[in-house]
Amino acid sequence: MLAEARAIDRAAGRYPDVQVALAPPFTLIGALREAITAMGVGGQDCHAQAKGAHTGDVSGAMLIDAGADFVILGHSERRKDHGESDELVRSKAEAALAAGLTIIVCVGETLDQRDAGDAVAIVSSQIDGSLPVGEVANEAAAAGKIAVAYEPVWAIGTGRVAAVEDVVAMHAAISERLTGIYGDAADKVRILYGGSVNAGNASELLAAPGVSGALVGGASLTSDAFLPIIAAAGTGEA
Repeated sequence: MLAEARAIDRAAGRYPDVQVALAPPFTLIGALREAITAMGVGGQDCHAQAKGAHTGDVSGAMLIDAGADFVILGHSERRKDHGESDELVRSKAEAALAAGLTIIVCVGETLDQRDAGDAVAIVSSQIDGSLPVGEVANEAAAAGKIAVAYEPVWAIGTGRVAAVEDVVAMHAAISERLTGIYGDAADKVRILYGGSVNAGNASELLAAPGVSGALVGGASLTSDAFLPIIAAAGTGEA
């Protein structure tokens, strides 16, 4: 993995206007931090408490110590496989911000929810319940330390991608909810799209109104797959 990461890092260095980051398993955060210079490094989750008897969990402070500067929270796999509620995701987000991490909070609907016409309502509810609130959160939002990733569950790892018009509509709905939470600071909250992003669709998705970037899954595992996405973000051409 580190050899691939170094290749991605070299590519990131050629696009200084593109913010590139990788979130490896916890065991590789330190090694990745030492191996790269042009990218951010993040964790895939963190615990809601800064310390305590929580065997097997990783706190925000531990991520910082390992070399991480951001953390992904509320990923659909965490919500599904570990039963994480909006309330728990919010607690983790608050703990991560308190530790000094930037946060990416994931939201998204299932295929059944979309087919039932409930996609916007479900995602809006997740936004309201999962995002941190209060003075600290407002300051973090204004400082660009909060991002939201819209990841339709049915598009993750399936090869299916949401239609661009649906992505635009959902990102607009998310933006509206963020404004209700953070006011003017919502303009600094990036809204990413995640769900089978690849070299073939990155340019169109990244050019869509309201899309501030991509939360890339499987295509981030190899430099050959990830580099065209970085290029699409930097030049508008995949």
